[in-house]
Amino acid sequence: MIKIEETNFKDHNIKERNHLQEWIANEPGCLDKDLLIIQKEFAGFDETYERLDLLALDKQGNLVIIENKLDDSGRDVTWQALKYVSYCSSLNSEQIIEIYDQYLLQSESEKDAKTMLDEFYETEDYQGILNQGNSQRIILVAHEFRKEVTSTVIWLIGNGLRIQCFKVTPYQLDEKLLLNFEQILPVSELAEYTISMATKSKDTFFQQEQINERKKIRRAFWVSFLEAIKNKTNLFDDKVPKDYETITINSKVIGIKYHCIIRKYECYSYVEIKLGSLDEKNNAFDNLLRKKDEIENRFGHHLEWEKLDEAPMSKIKYINKNFGYTHEDKWPDIIDFLGLGMVNMIKVFEPFVEELNFTN
Repeated sequence: MIKIEETNFKDHNIKERNHLQEWIANEPGCLDKDLLIIQKEFAGFDETYERLDLLALDKQGNLVIIENKLDDSGRDVTWQALKYVSYCSSLNSEQIIEIYDQYLLQSESEKDAKTMLDEFYETEDYQGILNQGNSQRIILVAHEFRKEVTSTVIWLIGNGLRIQCFKVTPYQLDEKLLLNFEQILPVSELAEYTISMATKSKDTFFQQEQINERKKIRRAFWVSFLEAIKNKTNLFDDKVPKDYETITINSKVIGIKYHCIIRKYECYSYVEIKLGSLDEKNNAFDNLLRKKDEIENRFGHHLEWEKLDEAPMSKIKYINKNFGYTHEDKWPDIIDFLGLGMVNMIKVFEPFVEELNFTN
């Protein structure tokens, strides 16, 4: 074993663009064994003269933006890399192939981009996977990373961005200069776990965003509902708009309630039968079911009768499966369907449920 001494780039007159960038371009395996460099100093961005250091592809077809800083990472390297990712995110497969062709021409290679990509992906059917969605990656390389950079990177990783930090350290061995590339973020052993947890966290975030959006739309619907229906009935005068699916009106009979339900793609009114025991509930439902034809004739529409023997409640529904709160242009029709349907439902059912002898 031979001990080798750590050195620095300045003493060897090493330059970021002329040396470090060229070394990585010639041996991208120092960062990832499955990287293909497709451009250096790429500046093909509309209305900007900015240049990213290295542009690469990985085996999954993702674009990889590589930013090199010789000694200190500086404060703004993450912002710089994010700008480049945003610029590159719109590149299509034809543009990527053209960019690679230009690089090969500048490098005086005898091969063209399609030939090289055929060899890299070991198939001719690679175009369909190039730069799909928001799958771009970032690799930052520097001798030292500032705290504000590592803190930002950790936050970005936690929010699902695929970003790695490599610390590059020069060593002196006789007349040779050796480089050690060490991934410091995410920690190699935890990278897969970190990425999977970030993906889960991101999925949870989007799910919550969708829930919040649904709540906002439902509240807007009920605002419109209550405003429009007050001119047609006073049944809802004591109700206030909320972000729930349901507006409920109690029957005079204990254990009976009437509900208006608005969902994404359907809406319905229903009678809820929920009495003290399953037997009482089922008997009440059976008594109403025996008068099904008379009830529906008075109501004027077909109803869905759900006994649900083992459930704590049974339901009798007046349902529209064609429209929900997403059909905003149909809200006036939905309001009439639910509001007037509820008025009619209470008018028809109350005499029948009062005959069940469960009055207050």
